[in-house]
Amino acid sequence: MITFYPGPSKVYDEVGQYLQEAFDSGVISANHRSTAFMQMLEGAIGNLKTKLNVPDDYEVYFVSSATECWEIIAESLISDGSLHIYNGAFGEKWMEYTQKLTGAARSFPFETNEDPKPNAGIMPSANEVICITHNETSNGTALTSEFLNTLRAQSDNIIAVDATSSMAGVILPWESADIWYGSVQKCFGLPAGMGVMIVSPKAVELAIAIGNRSHYNSLLFIRDNFLKFQTPYTPNTLGIYLMGRVMQQVAPIKTVARQTLERAQDWYSFLPENGYQLLVEYEAVRSETVMAVKDTKERIEAIKKAGLQEGIVLGNGYGEDKETSFRIANFPAISDIEIQTLKDFLVFFSSK
Repeated sequence: MITFYPGPSKVYDEVGQYLQEAFDSGVISANHRSTAFMQMLEGAIGNLKTKLNVPDDYEVYFVSSATECWEIIAESLISDGSLHIYNGAFGEKWMEYTQKLTGAARSFPFETNEDPKPNAGIMPSANEVICITHNETSNGTALTSEFLNTLRAQSDNIIAVDATSSMAGVILPWESADIWYGSVQKCFGLPAGMGVMIVSPKAVELAIAIGNRSHYNSLLFIRDNFLKFQTPYTPNTLGIYLMGRVMQQVAPIKTVARQTLERAQDWYSFLPENGYQLLVEYEAVRSETVMAVKDTKERIEAIKKAGLQEGIVLGNGYGEDKETSFRIANFPAISDIEIQTLKDFLVFFSSK
């Protein structure tokens, strides 16, 4: 079965080999306070920072999921409130969960085919944390680097970014935000079950000023342990091992991002040429890692069903577009052969 589901999605082919290596090494049975574990964690973080070109002074933490990061940010970094800028289901869910925890989350929604412009209405008050979704998995849109850079230039606020379906697939402007987070089951090409949180010195300063240590996953408690290459709770040891090995294996992000862009451009030409209507009509905000196709409910169901019969898993639609769209993952672990298999299927289906 070939999967193009946008998370959990295909893992790198080499992961099978790395699983055996992890077992043979004994490290997955090691105590998470042991020297062996600490060396492994240090190596995984180092490999990630090198391959993704993360600034030296930004810190990397591994947590359970991107969703857990909503809670960490709400409890450790939001004191006066937050401003959530979003155009899809995951950005909205982040806002709703933060509102439950803080009671002070403010929304700035925009449309799928709209490029948000920093203006008086979008600007936060002095201490609000700005929360944005870099790549909205639900509808196949993405914020431009220009938007992030402009927002950073116009605001001194802490900026937190959900980069779940773009981290490790495209180049991210790290210094345009203070917190970046994502899960590993998308562009990292790893099994689900771990999240990555990347934090700037400015965000660390704010966490120290707020001083929240009331939770097992308070950012300061997490940080205290990671500075020693330990974790505050028993971690996903296997996930960390696989992260280190995959980050050792992959090309630098500049190379990976070039492939992602070339494949995306090809998909965005191929789909309309073969009778498939793109959900995102405005080219400037199309995602490079998740393509969304829209059609009638009946035809979407027929395409997905036919795909399964050919051993191809397409992503369901999500949110308000759940029944009238399907999604295609454009993640680095997916091979050219698999992409061609899907293209052949789509050409055949459109000719019926």
